[in-house]
Amino acid sequence: MNKTVLKVEGMSCNHCKMAVEKAVREVAGVEEALVNLEQKELTVTGSASREQLVEAVTKAGYEVKS
Repeated sequence: MNKTVLKVEGMSCNHCKMAVEKAVREVAGVEEALVNLEQKELTVTGSASREQLVEAVTKAGYEVKS
């Protein structure tokens, strides 16, 4: 199982956190998605590719920095 950490810009509240986690959990292969608002990080475990995760975050209206 892979672990991917993405820096996500634009998240500022619990609604943002939930929106990003929900979008990423819909990607095939995602086991778990957790947002840390203070560090503006999304940590995902599972077999989904980095590209799929970035696309899901972008479609949700947020910007991936790393």
